[in-house]
Amino acid sequence: MSALVTGDAVVLGLRPARLPSRALALLIDMVVAWATYLIVSFALLLATASLDDAAQAAIAVALFVLVLVGAPIAVETLTHGRSLGKAACGLRVVRDDGGPIRFRHALVRGAMGVVEILLTFGVVACIASLVSERGRRIGDVFAGTLVVRERVPAGRAASIPPPPPWLMGRFAGLDLSAVPDALWLAIRQYLTRMGQLDAQVSWTMAARLADDLVARTGAPAPEGVPPAAYLAAVMAERQSRDARRAFGAAHASWGGGGAGTSASPVATGGASAVGPAVPGPLDKAGIAAAPTWTAAPPHIAAAPSAPTTRPGSEPDSPPATGFTPPA
Repeated sequence: MSALVTGDAVVLGLRPARLPSRALALLIDMVVAWATYLIVSFALLLATASLDDAAQAAIAVALFVLVLVGAPIAVETLTHGRSLGKAACGLRVVRDDGGPIRFRHALVRGAMGVVEILLTFGVVACIASLVSERGRRIGDVFAGTLVVRERVPAGRAASIPPPPPWLMGRFAGLDLSAVPDALWLAIRQYLTRMGQLDAQVSWTMAARLADDLVARTGAPAPEGVPPAAYLAAVMAERQSRDARRAFGAAHASWGGGGAGTSASPVATGGASAVGPAVPGPLDKAGIAAAPTWTAAPPHIAAAPSAPTTRPGSEPDSPPATGFTPPA
């Protein structure tokens, strides 16, 4: 797997798409585009039969540009890199840093696609993808984009650390409908690898992702909450909502709130149960370090839950989250 590296030297676990899957996605897109072009051309031919040859030629050129060039650019811009063929094959166009593409990226890709796909029947694009280490065609190189696989085996996905207990259920009323899938993917990739990053790099990347998330939700992050903890709590809330929609409230995962889940300890003054401990970050040899236990924050330490004890054993330690509570 070729690694994607952000500007902060953070490696993202996105898998670049290779030529076979990209060729299949392109074939689907071209079949749809050419079918649309022929149908619209036939309809316009009947509607403009009374016009002279020059007018018909101008209409034909305009139709070619709109359907075979403009339409793919518009689709990639509106769907943030997912055309019909790419959606069918589980692919997406992203920026070199893993973020979602914008109109200028789609415009450059579409303009170069006229030369390397339409005029050369895809020969130039195939050669460029075979030569490139990450399977990029010339349009991707000029636009600073990359086609990646969205569907990865579930068994290989790293687990996301649970949020701090004092943030559980705190974002139950947050509107997450405007957050795009690409931002969720970037947050997930960060949370699964934040323990392996330099502290300054991790904080900078968490702050950037938190700002993007705040801009999408329209609600400011709570004061005093570290950016990484805020991201983990919002991600847990989103996973809990997905679980409730798919399986009902009884199967909702940790981090919920709202219907079917218990209120947060901040709201009730008590303490709620949390998930099992999560191992610490990997060391240089690739072995997980022992988890580090974190104490509850001062504002809920006055009402701790009763520890679970067994005869002849010490009380259970609090669950590890990997986050330090605010001072």
